[in-house]
Amino acid sequence: MFIHMRKYLVYFSKNNSLSVFKSHVSFSLPTLQFFSTSAEKQRTTSTAFSDFLLHKHNFSPEAASQVASALPRLRNLEEYDSILSFLKDSGFSSAQLEKILKYRPGLLSANADKVIKPKIKIFQESGFSAEDTADIITNDPDILYRSLNNRVIPSLSLLKDLLGSSVEVAKLLRISGWFLKYDVGKTMVPNVEFLKSCGIAMDSINWLMYNFPLALLNKPERLREFVDRIDEVGISRSSKMFIHAIRVRSSMTTKTWEQKLKAFQNVGFSEDDIVAAFRKAPQVFVVSEAKLKELKRVLLASGKYDVLCIINHPTSLICSIEKRYKPRLQMLGILESRNLIKDWPSFSALYKMSDEAFFKKYVGPYLNEVGHLSLVKGSFSVKRSQP
Repeated sequence: MFIHMRKYLVYFSKNNSLSVFKSHVSFSLPTLQFFSTSAEKQRTTSTAFSDFLLHKHNFSPEAASQVASALPRLRNLEEYDSILSFLKDSGFSSAQLEKILKYRPGLLSANADKVIKPKIKIFQESGFSAEDTADIITNDPDILYRSLNNRVIPSLSLLKDLLGSSVEVAKLLRISGWFLKYDVGKTMVPNVEFLKSCGIAMDSINWLMYNFPLALLNKPERLREFVDRIDEVGISRSSKMFIHAIRVRSSMTTKTWEQKLKAFQNVGFSEDDIVAAFRKAPQVFVVSEAKLKELKRVLLASGKYDVLCIINHPTSLICSIEKRYKPRLQMLGILESRNLIKDWPSFSALYKMSDEAFFKKYVGPYLNEVGHLSLVKGSFSVKRSQP
């Protein structure tokens, strides 16, 4: 037992970077043992590696244990320490390293000179700050595994040409690392040029780029097909809805789109109703089938509204059932049960009005009769008074 303790301390005393472990002599003996006494073949146990991450690199106990257990083969701690220390010196925080290694624990076994350092260097040389670089890679650690010459360098160059500065490129990549996964020269660049040729303003294209990047990373022929279909529906290219239609249609495969149309039909939409809804509010077609069914059920249960309300007001599907419809319907039911109202608000008022306006108009006048009603987190909290 003493021999194991001595070997552990001697090993770390030879590595100044790991001198912090000299003070941790209270570790349990299983933590301190190695599989081999050979300096070239030393392997730590999972527990020792977890302690190393915890005490040397300030990982949380949960993250340290998860990363340690995820590595099938543990190597010399000095190799791991070198990679972690390099990333810290490059601007990565302990929290960011935790996130990266929980997703990609094998990164610690990578060849740092071939996989990690060249990527960090090219970001630095391209004008990215250390903070930007750390944020971008933390959000998408797979960037470190992508080809430097075939993907990372060309994509960064094209993005900078398109957006004008490294600051804007960093802003984009912080949102999505997809632009370093796809060949933007064969996808995004021609797609942007095509949309510009359709008369789409660059502000709208930028909105798509920053909020729904995958829409611009479709194959150009697919994007052209989507635009043709949208033209056929009758949405004007000058309409603000055109870019929303592109976003929605490009987010689904043909099969998924057909399933979506079927879901609307099942609720009660005719083909003409679907076309009209898509022209008016294409964004509602991202709503799930479950929400479609639930809103129909809730409205029918009230006895005051029906499915035609949804068909005639497709944007109503965007509103929250739990935070908007149910509290308001419950409140109106209370008012009606006490003979305080005879006519319910129009469906348009039911879903469009803000909580404050709805409360003031339909509830405020009857507070003495119905008890205390208040707004909580954007929805109504109902406390009934005693009759």
